[in-house]
Amino acid sequence: MNRILITGNMGYVGPGVVQHLRRQFPQAELIGYDMGFFAHCLTGATRLPESRLDRQIFGDVRHLPTDLLQGVDAIVHLSAISNDPMGQTYEDVTMEVNHRAGIWLARRAKAAGVRTFVFASSCSIYGAGGEGAKTEESEVNPLTAYARSKVMSEQDLRPLADDDFCVTCLRFATACGWSDRLRLDLVVNDFVAGAVASGDINILSDGTPWRPLIHVQDMARGIEWALRRDASYGGAFLAINTGCDAWNYQVRDLAHAIAEIIPGTNVSLNAAAPPDKRSYRVDFSLYRAMAPEYQPLRTLHDTIAELRDGLLAMNFRDTSFRSSQLMRLRVLTSLRESGELTDELTWAQVAATPAAVLA
Repeated sequence: MNRILITGNMGYVGPGVVQHLRRQFPQAELIGYDMGFFAHCLTGATRLPESRLDRQIFGDVRHLPTDLLQGVDAIVHLSAISNDPMGQTYEDVTMEVNHRAGIWLARRAKAAGVRTFVFASSCSIYGAGGEGAKTEESEVNPLTAYARSKVMSEQDLRPLADDDFCVTCLRFATACGWSDRLRLDLVVNDFVAGAVASGDINILSDGTPWRPLIHVQDMARGIEWALRRDASYGGAFLAINTGCDAWNYQVRDLAHAIAEIIPGTNVSLNAAAPPDKRSYRVDFSLYRAMAPEYQPLRTLHDTIAELRDGLLAMNFRDTSFRSSQLMRLRVLTSLRESGELTDELTWAQVAATPAAVLA
């Protein structure tokens, strides 16, 4: 790997991916490409995460310059409108960014000679999963715009793959854990924030839905594996559940685990809430078999403690954090209200050139 392009690197997952790839591919040129919506949402970072890159380019993935693809060996495609609330608010933009722009990028990347394309997919494609653990052969049942965009992207990436263009779709479990750009609109992160800020975890459902989880650092390890994989191992196209079986939890059990680690925490359920249809357990045996050296290393206990300690170090006491800049939808709403962003989630005032480059 001489040159790796990482799209969407300035979000929640990106800083850990950049740090990990910098360690694992020290001689490679790492290039970041991002709109910069969340660039200011730093949480306890000791250095700017992008300082580990060789280049950070600011631009819209819907208009990524073709000449940027020249000489690139691999693309890690993280760019996305990245959760269900944002997908519901910006459904058309979600499909445009998450699906159409990603496929457009993949086609041009293949034509430019890029050999490896790693796509950040999601286990949310299983939706209402029923009782059995979902394998890669299970029927998908996407319930949100975000999940639908991932299904459609996988479908359209498959025919592009061949011996010269290896595509890996990592169906990640729900992300959690500390990041230089922490998000609190994720179940574990939300619960720990509640416990730290107020001593309360308020579950908005009856607590029975299942969620598979993965630490953001273990996501980075999965991406490294996908970058090293070639078409001779697993085929030119591979969609694979990425996580581990031990990290399938019911939401209420997560809350009680956090309460044990953060004493004095009160857990409340909303028994009257309508059932949350988004419930799925996932089978990660294929990933365990194909990537034995890249299995998740983090534990739930350590992840909770890490989040607790990181928030305490920030003197975090915001009991209204669900309306704060640590919620991605709130950031976009604030930027739109200030006139910085358009309804199509483009910057209202952009430079005359297609992209501004920070080298």
